[in-house]
Amino acid sequence: MQKTAVFPGSFDPFTVGHEDIVLRALDLFDFIIVAIGVHSMKPPLMKIEARLRMINKVFEAHEQVTVDSFEGLTVDYCKKVSTTHMLRGIRTAADFEYERAIAQINKKMLPTVESVFLLTSPEHTPINSTIIREIIRNRGDVSQFIPEGININDYL
Repeated sequence: MQKTAVFPGSFDPFTVGHEDIVLRALDLFDFIIVAIGVHSMKPPLMKIEARLRMINKVFEAHEQVTVDSFEGLTVDYCKKVSTTHMLRGIRTAADFEYERAIAQINKKMLPTVESVFLLTSPEHTPINSTIIREIIRNRGDVSQFIPEGININDYL
């Protein structure tokens, strides 16, 4: 049986931390779907179409990685694409507590899907999309926080 992981998130924007999680997970899964979820409580900086283009560019050399978007519950999306795993990155103890609670609820709702957590590489621990969005809004340079070869201004 092929192992497919859904890596869900708003990815607004997609950072080097997200990229690192996906690249490290390629050894664990046959396929990874980076799934951009529409978050009803967070107004986005980037349009869904721009995020799809950006993440596709980041992984254009990795045919095991696909990019998609969805609305609604992540477990419903996982059912739709017949995934075996949900992939999440953990930066801090607070992230772990939050992700643990979600994973346990997801397991109750969709027992066939396992959640897998990868610890963020130490150099990426302080990077989060909320901070990067604020730097972008204030016209700061985010190039060190965005995957190589991506000019964020091409996607805004």
